[in-house]
Amino acid sequence: MSANHSIEKFKKVQSILISQPKPERSPYYDLEKKWGLKIDFRKFIQVEPVSAKEFRKSRIRLPEYTAIIFTSKVSIDHFFRLCEEMRVTMAADTRYFCLTEIIANYLQKFIVYRKRKVTVGKRTILDLKTGLNKHKKEKFLLPCSNLGAKEVSAFLTENNFDWTEAVMHKTVPSDLSDLSDVTYDILVFFSPLGIHSLYENFPEFKQNETRLAIWGSSTKQAVEDHGLNINIYAPSPEFKSMTMAIEDYLQKSNKDNEE
Repeated sequence: MSANHSIEKFKKVQSILISQPKPERSPYYDLEKKWGLKIDFRKFIQVEPVSAKEFRKSRIRLPEYTAIIFTSKVSIDHFFRLCEEMRVTMAADTRYFCLTEIIANYLQKFIVYRKRKVTVGKRTILDLKTGLNKHKKEKFLLPCSNLGAKEVSAFLTENNFDWTEAVMHKTVPSDLSDLSDVTYDILVFFSPLGIHSLYENFPEFKQNETRLAIWGSSTKQAVEDHGLNINIYAPSPEFKSMTMAIEDYLQKSNKDNEE
């Protein structure tokens, strides 16, 4: 359900909660100063490790895999954490496939880069298609969270690779119980997981006069599934960033209060 700004009453905004960890520097701080706001940051989701004991129940023997596909820096962290906890050393000729250059650069923290075989993509699994097809006889492992890596999994299955999903960490809702008596004028969400966490913590959540700022189509869908009203949306042709979208809203809600 999208907000209808033609009938919306732009009540003054005094406080905003961003459902992300607090950064050292952020354009949100400029908004806070310019409009005299109270802006807080809070993680709505957190990553928990799968223990070596729990991982062994999957009966996945890491040394049997000749190629590893990394979709994030977090997946690298937990792969090598489990290798260390289980006293596993991957073979020197293990191949590594990284979705992006940032992920590949991070991999250098854990391996002697020059001696390993690393294939790097630009953004998605399709960028790695040529490289993967060259090594189709490899036995692939996909380290991931309990949420999986749907696009990668679908690609590997559709193209008949020999592959296994390995859940090495879990993405779970954070404990937000201390916010039960706290209200904000705007809540800002960047993923469906944030909406899930909101309802895990506050099953009886009612929007009332709280405005919702939403990033991305999948988050938008999660909000609409709960019958909530979207007041601010990005990205869009008009607003490339969330701060731009919020600033536009503040121009309407707080226009008589700008310094």
